[in-house]
Amino acid sequence: MNATDEGRVQELTADESWNRLRSQELGRLVTRVGEVIEVFPVNYVVDGGSLLFRTAEGSKLAELTINDRVVFEVDDYTAADAWSVVVRGRARTLVDSDEITAADALPLRPWVPTLKREYVQIRAHEISGRSFERTPEPDHTDPSEPT
Repeated sequence: MNATDEGRVQELTADESWNRLRSQELGRLVTRVGEVIEVFPVNYVVDGGSLLFRTAEGSKLAELTINDRVVFEVDDYTAADAWSVVVRGRARTLVDSDEITAADALPLRPWVPTLKREYVQIRAHEISGRSFERTPEPDHTDPSEPT
């Protein structure tokens, strides 16, 4: 980790960011079509240098066929600390039967009891993460504190 903001915020390395992604199951998929930005909560799994989620036909798939560039965000917190990882990449629906068979073997099951036959892979082009300790706010009435 590299310290920034006087040690309060830590930048995560790519490996640390991937490890944080592996520790979670729920993230937010951000899509954009024209001026419309949508955010979808999806459960996912990390597979190598990519993310996979399952979905049914609908607005997510339609939007990804128009613009495959996406942002994916995952975060977590405890009473002591918090972190966030952002992945920028391209999404594609898996169509190759070997890829689908491999995806079926991953621990990825829908949280909602609906049929979700489509696998979407997000190939990461950029990954960044930050973590920080959750400490009390500085005294905002103290003029010696930087603003």
